[in-house]
Amino acid sequence: MVARRKARRAPRKKSFNISAIEAGTALSLMQSTGAGSALDQAMQGNIKGALNTLESSVQGNKQIITATLAGAFIAKALTKGFTSGTLAKLGPIRIKA
Repeated sequence: MVARRKARRAPRKKSFNISAIEAGTALSLMQSTGAGSALDQAMQGNIKGALNTLESSVQGNKQIITATLAGAFIAKALTKGFTSGTLAKLGPIRIKA
């Protein structure tokens, strides 16, 4: 008798996709909200200061944050019709629209 072979598995995918619009929006929002300095304060144990930093940054940049979100919404709606969504490929990273 011959031993049974296990079913062949497909090799793991060696690349991953990043949405250019979503990544740009996230970076812009992090900059507008002062998330970096708030995270730094939180890591030092000053949670109240971190939340105050976020609150003041969001209150001060409401228009910029709203414009960023509106722009991202419009960009996502405009790129829905593209057949090939890949904008660039950097090694294992594919940047999609």
